[in-house]
Amino acid sequence: MRLVIAKCSVDYVGRLSAHLPLATRLLMVKADGSVSIHADDRAYKPLNWMSPPCRLEEAPGVWRVVNKAGEELRINLAEIFQDTSYELGVDPGLRKDGVEAHLQELLAANPETLGEGFTLVRREYMTAIGPVDLLCRDANSGAVAVEVKRRGDIDGVEQLTRYLELMNRDPLLAPVAGVFAAQEIKPQARVLATDRGIRCVVVDYDRLRGIVRDELTLF
Repeated sequence: MRLVIAKCSVDYVGRLSAHLPLATRLLMVKADGSVSIHADDRAYKPLNWMSPPCRLEEAPGVWRVVNKAGEELRINLAEIFQDTSYELGVDPGLRKDGVEAHLQELLAANPETLGEGFTLVRREYMTAIGPVDLLCRDANSGAVAVEVKRRGDIDGVEQLTRYLELMNRDPLLAPVAGVFAAQEIKPQARVLATDRGIRCVVVDYDRLRGIVRDELTLF
């Protein structure tokens, strides 16, 4: 990973145009080729970025980041304060808590919970940016990427979106559908998933474990 702190302005030229005026920012270049521009706020979300596949062309005072569609992220560098690179190695991925890991295991053993006719291809299907929890086939033999969470929020939907973007470039898999499975899915996450064509499935963890609650209640 390469981290550059520089005073720069940024222009995005493509289907939409965007301009960032001159200011001090962090430029992040990852091993997958992606380039993102960050300010000292907004948590993890960049001000602008270019997703791979893309190429970075460097010249004195300017970077041009161009994707396969010809869209361009042009970074004009007025002053560079720091330019460092680090070899991070292979990331083992996010370690799930006990319930989440067990939920993934149970869904792998019972893929029909996710949809009628679903079958499991494999768990932890590896992509260039990490493992997809489950790779399944639906009743029509279409590929389905499944992200499993205990509590489903927007970050989980974003994670699955990135996996789908990569997997749909593979002609042996595409088209790949997405399923976001969790014990509880927040309303904002459900809206975002629906907007991106991802189906949400709320999973009954106890029922999957074979625990049937039959306590009598007053109401």
